[in-house]
This record gives sequence, C-alpha cells and structure tokens, in this order.
Amino acid sequence: MTHAIAHFLKSLHLACGACMLAVWLAGCSTLAPPAPPQKIALPPAPAPVKPAVPIALPSEPVKPQLPTSNARTAKEYRMDAAKHLYQLNGARIFKGRMPPMLYAVGVLDVEVDKQGQVTRTYWVRAPGHAPEVMREIEKTVRMAAPYPVPAHMGKVVYSDVWLWHKSGHFQLDTLTEGQD
Repeated sequence: MTHAIAHFLKSLHLACGACMLAVWLAGCSTLAPPAPPQKIALPPAPAPVKPAVPIALPSEPVKPQLPTSNARTAKEYRMDAAKHLYQLNGARIFKGRMPPMLYAVGVLDVEVDKQGQVTRTYWVRAPGHAPEVMREIEKTVRMAAPYPVPAHMGKVVYSDVWLWHKSGHFQLDTLTEGQD
C-alpha cells in the first residue's frame, strides 16, 4: 500500500507542477493584439440645402386696396353701398319684382367711417314684428365691411329701405326692381 501512496504522491506532485507551469506561462505571455476597429456604415449625408433667396420686405406694411366711393353726398353714397351689399349677397337678393305683401320693411341708417368700417347702425323704422329680420339685416350690414371708403366725406351716414320677402331674400329700395 505504501507503494501505491508513494506513486499517488508522485503523480500528484507532477500534476501540481504541470499546473503551476501552465499558470506561470499564462502570466508571462502577452495579450493578443486588439482587433482592428470595424467600420460603421453611416447613413448618407443629406443633400446640401440651397440658401433661400432673400425676400425684400417693404419699409412700410402693405395696406390692402379698399374700394373707394367718389360720392359727395349721402344719397350718392347709398348707391355705392347698395351695390356693395348686392355684390356680397348675390344669392340672397330677391330676383324680379317684389310681391305686394312683404314679410318686413325696415329703414336703417348706417354710419361708415373713413376706412369703410361700420361704426353705428340705427333703425329709423324697425320691423318690430320680425326681430329675427332686424338681427339678420344688422348682421348682413356689419359683415359687409369694409364698405367703399367715402373719399370726399371722411365719414357718411346713409339710409336705405330693406324690403324683406318671407323666403329670406331681400332687395334694397335703392336697387329694387319694383313691386307688383
């Protein structure tokens, strides 16, 4: 048995020596050189942007060209205002002669300033039985601004008679086609 133990110890001694030699050799060796860096594919560069052409800005703001009235009296201006209202409300104008009985008739004064804006409305003869018509006429008048600029008067107050059909279509007395 002693011979077996001696052989075992001798084998163990040789195995330990081999391990120590392997460890020593591993510590003395140099590391492998690092791998060369890999090239990373980048997305293509965007196309160069052409510089914008500079826009010349006017030294003063450009004001929109407002329609102008050459009327010298409120009566003359009334014609320009009526044409303006008809132009903006063509689909609402009663075509042809008005029937003898109308749903509402009203007389409205409208004040227009030097920029063509409505500054005031006043009912001279209000169709009180039809407040919805009064509201619609006032809305129509205000939404039609700017009116032709009263160039020779600075501001103007003109009157017109609104002839209102039950269908909601109307005529102004200034441009009426008459009544049956």
